[in-house]
Amino acid sequence: MEKRWITVLLNTLVVAAGFGTMHMLEKFAGIVIDHYGITEAAMGYQQTAYVVGLFVAFLLGGTSLFKGSFKRSVALIISFAAIPQLLIPFMPSWGGVVALRFFQGFIVALIAVFSNQIGRLFVAERPFAKGIILSGIFWGGIYGINLAKWASHNYSDWGAVKVAFLVSAAVMYAVLALWWLFIEDFEIPKEKHSSGSNVWKMPFTWVFGFTFFPALWIIFTLGSFTLHNVKFSDAQVANLVMTLEVSMALWSIIMGYLGYRLSVKNTSNRGLFKAIVSVMTLSYAVTFAGIFIVWKAISANDYRLALIGIAITGIVQGTGPAFWTTAPATYPKKIYPEASFALGLISNSANAVAPNVMFVLVHGVTTGMLIYLSMAILGILLLLASARMKLPVEELGDAA
Repeated sequence: MEKRWITVLLNTLVVAAGFGTMHMLEKFAGIVIDHYGITEAAMGYQQTAYVVGLFVAFLLGGTSLFKGSFKRSVALIISFAAIPQLLIPFMPSWGGVVALRFFQGFIVALIAVFSNQIGRLFVAERPFAKGIILSGIFWGGIYGINLAKWASHNYSDWGAVKVAFLVSAAVMYAVLALWWLFIEDFEIPKEKHSSGSNVWKMPFTWVFGFTFFPALWIIFTLGSFTLHNVKFSDAQVANLVMTLEVSMALWSIIMGYLGYRLSVKNTSNRGLFKAIVSVMTLSYAVTFAGIFIVWKAISANDYRLALIGIAITGIVQGTGPAFWTTAPATYPKKIYPEASFALGLISNSANAVAPNVMFVLVHGVTTGMLIYLSMAILGILLLLASARMKLPVEELGDAA
């Protein structure tokens, strides 16, 4: 296999190992509540802290924290997830656990850092490579859930938490060590740029940054809010959530490949951007149809139709591979690493906003579904607006 694609597979393993932390603690909810003597509402604070950490990670991307040596940056990001994973089973207070979960959210910085690497290794193949890497988020979620189940079946009470967390931390560092042996290092630039090339002062950054906002809103709240308001059994809801995870992983790869096939026809900056917009628009359009099917299935209490609808709705993740290849395709080479974090920060503001808004607004399925349908439409409208804009690389030239 070509070395570039081995790099992609190793990156995917790193992402999967890191994102195994995403839902794991929730699977021990009963044990955690008893151990710390907290309420179910307080239990939810840890996931809120994690999601806010995802947002803050991109805020820190504008600093020198994740710049300089690429390999050092990846090791640092993994440590933000692995060290708390080692400490959580031994924390004496619930507040300490919540604080550690916040830092674990920094794992999402891998996505922006790997985007810089993929921008160097590929051109037309960028969406496909990125789609494979992003699928690791959802393979990691599935791995974390199943590791928690295995530990619960083989160990009792808090012992199960200790085993699952310590094993997953060891896996993160083992995968990082394997990755380190095969990956070439490079420098992510630290230098400041003139105001004329400040990504935050470019209208394109703001408009296109928000094109991924609706997708993340759906991805991070559909399973947590709407699906927990349905009348299906707990086992059926668990299957729907797992189906959503698997479908998002597969759609990430499928739509990434479609982005590659469209990109290869025209590898100019504008040609690559047209492919990006096309893939994201199609993903949102099919997402709209999938959500509508899910709504009808839940209303009719039709579990099989709900499974079909969820499998289709997973295409919302098809927006991801295209979005995360935008910076190398549309910004000058010297500033696209900074642009990756800027676009990530804007889009991931959904992580900070969506859970709180959904908590206030969603007390039944209908409200949630109307919000999700609106988000799909908003995504398409923002994409159409961005397609009419001049790209930063067209305004500044590739050497800015």
